[in-house]
Amino acid sequence: MANTGTASETLDVWPLQDAKARFSEVVKRAIERGPQHVTVRGEPRVVVLSEELFAALNASRPSIVDHILNGPEWPDDVVDAINDRPADPGRDIDF
Repeated sequence: MANTGTASETLDVWPLQDAKARFSEVVKRAIERGPQHVTVRGEPRVVVLSEELFAALNASRPSIVDHILNGPEWPDDVVDAINDRPADPGRDIDF
């Protein structure tokens, strides 16, 4: 529940002054409830989040190429269709 007023029990948006005064509470809520947003002069500026969530957000993810190469084998007719397509890129375009 977003609220840009003073810190309260349901707050996940903290004005900077409140976040500084209650930093331990901000950290505790980030661990237990999820990201805690901190505003400066009413504008969103930073997010405090747990190490676990931070690690998950920064974990490497397979690329689409990895996904395709590590997926199930393609049927022979699909591979043949790809390999047999014309090398001609298409039509000429006049500029």
